[in-house]
Amino acid sequence: MTVHFIGAGPGAPDLITVRGLHLVEACPVVLYAGSLVPEAVIAKARPDALVIDTAPLDLEAIIAHIVRADAEGHDVARVHSGDPSLYGAIAEQTRRLDALGIAWTITPGVPAFAAAAAALGREFTLPGIAQSVVLTRTAVRASAMPEGETLEAFARTGATLAIHLAVNNLTDIRRRLEPILGPDAPVVVVYRVSWPDQQIIEGTLATIRDQVKAAGITRTALILVGKVLDAESFADSRLYASDHTHVLRPKQPHPTTLPDACDPEGQS
Repeated sequence: MTVHFIGAGPGAPDLITVRGLHLVEACPVVLYAGSLVPEAVIAKARPDALVIDTAPLDLEAIIAHIVRADAEGHDVARVHSGDPSLYGAIAEQTRRLDALGIAWTITPGVPAFAAAAAALGREFTLPGIAQSVVLTRTAVRASAMPEGETLEAFARTGATLAIHLAVNNLTDIRRRLEPILGPDAPVVVVYRVSWPDQQIIEGTLATIRDQVKAAGITRTALILVGKVLDAESFADSRLYASDHTHVLRPKQPHPTTLPDACDPEGQS
């Protein structure tokens, strides 16, 4: 048997990949993170599938279900939100599966920051404004951040910041970023991106906490900070510039002017 870790995307059931959906449809056991993955995403599981919401389970209980499926020879669709490589907590699961000799695969999914960019109609890497996106979070109750991975350090680069798991920490985010970016730095909070109740709140470092508090948002939100969020003036990309050549768009030779009329020997 094989355990298939599947990125379900940000929430909309049609944003799961074709491969991920096929695995959900095929596997006799489906374990899904119900706190972040809506039931519509796993609605096409086979009628006889064992479908378990792992939100109330700890790691050992989840592994126990997988071991039971292994003993019965049943493939498992392990469905996570977004993309499993970002705050997916899959490494601790695959480490245990390796120790148990259980095979596994990973199917990527649409990450929340990409879905948020689509919802905003924004590109997060604009020429002359920002060419990097930093995916990060803050430490409240979760694991501590490694030394050097600070909001201040990331902000000084000018990159677009996509701050996960931190909507209850907006006061601290403002305190740390405002001295570097200024109180008017644009901020967008996207709540439950691509879900039916999606909300987009646009503000600044100075205003965003009160706006989010007024909206009653306390979880499942992505915080975006950066100049790209309100940039109206920026240079065109060099990618499609007429004088930008590359292997698929080689430099065109200058046209050769020929006499108005000439015979095959080059004589008029």
